[in-house]
Amino acid sequence: MSKKLFVLAGEVSGDMHAAGVIAELLKAMPDVKVFGIGGQKLRALGAELLYDTAQMSIMGFVDVLKHAGFLRRVFRDLKDSVRREQPQAAFLVDYPGMNLVMARFFHELGIPVIYYISPQVWAWKEGRVKAIRRDVDRLLVIFDFEVEFFRRHGINAEFVGHPVIEQLAEVSLSSRELFLKTHTLKPETRLIGLLPGSRKQEIAHILPEMLKAARLLNRECHATFLLGRAPHLDEESYHVLKEFPDITVINCSAYEVMQFSELAIVTSGTATLESLCFGLPMIVVYRTGMLNYMIGRRLVKLKSISLANIVAKGLGSHEKAVPELIQHDVNGPEIFRQVMMILDDPALADSMRRELIAARNRLAGSSPSHKIAGILQQYLIND
Repeated sequence: MSKKLFVLAGEVSGDMHAAGVIAELLKAMPDVKVFGIGGQKLRALGAELLYDTAQMSIMGFVDVLKHAGFLRRVFRDLKDSVRREQPQAAFLVDYPGMNLVMARFFHELGIPVIYYISPQVWAWKEGRVKAIRRDVDRLLVIFDFEVEFFRRHGINAEFVGHPVIEQLAEVSLSSRELFLKTHTLKPETRLIGLLPGSRKQEIAHILPEMLKAARLLNRECHATFLLGRAPHLDEESYHVLKEFPDITVINCSAYEVMQFSELAIVTSGTATLESLCFGLPMIVVYRTGMLNYMIGRRLVKLKSISLANIVAKGLGSHEKAVPELIQHDVNGPEIFRQVMMILDDPALADSMRRELIAARNRLAGSSPSHKIAGILQQYLIND
């Protein structure tokens, strides 16, 4: 009988990280049946998906309440499929709101749980460590400082390195000269990046303010703006662009934005880490619904919101490698002011680049996908 592995990767980034691991696993064990929740990349590897990540784009306390009925159905269907398939192990990737519930279910069934990309309990909801200690058999973390944090809570976490390093090593980008030629841009053109996120809610809250800032920047320095579009989102998600016909916006991949921009405005999330790896000076922004913000402000205990600052400066530091704007400060004029401070100070921009590149070393690991695939094999073979 073939071995079976349950996978739950509820976000686009999780699908990407999980797919890297599953691709390595299938090289060694091509007959493993993979099923659960994922996206395009897991589907391309032959995973049987009960739900797609596109259906799971639910964020914030309010949004979860609105989709409570749908989420109950998802949990019911997942549990039914697990009882039916009886997998040898469960591979849970990030997405803690759902994955910790499923971890409890697997623990009760006696199915080993391998959790990759730990819930950020060092930032908020520290009480979740009790559930992790009880329900997770193997905790694989992507930041080196997490090992000590979990050790203090009686959990043996393993640092495997951050998958962004592995993914960036596989990225093939054209030269700046070819990029400029492709888009008929002059060599002296100032390129400023816009990375508004990969969720519809983020784009709706943040992209309009980025574009207002872009309008002001265009008047000041005649810039061209590189917009990193999420490939899974449709044109309607970016409909606000029609309200800004006076600025030049070029649609790009996120990595093209990071490679060719002089500076970028980046929504807080994994994109800040990827930008860090490129040594890209940035303004980190985050804005959500007011109720979500008010609840989150009471729960989050970090000095910084961006992973770039946390990696560069440490968990408890008041210092910031890059500026951060939150909630009401995410508005066109304030973003414009912050960007101009960097553009007008080449020494500041150079210092920022050096600090970000140096921080990249804290993410390094030896091929996390290959290492994690080896861990999964242990549970599948030894069952």
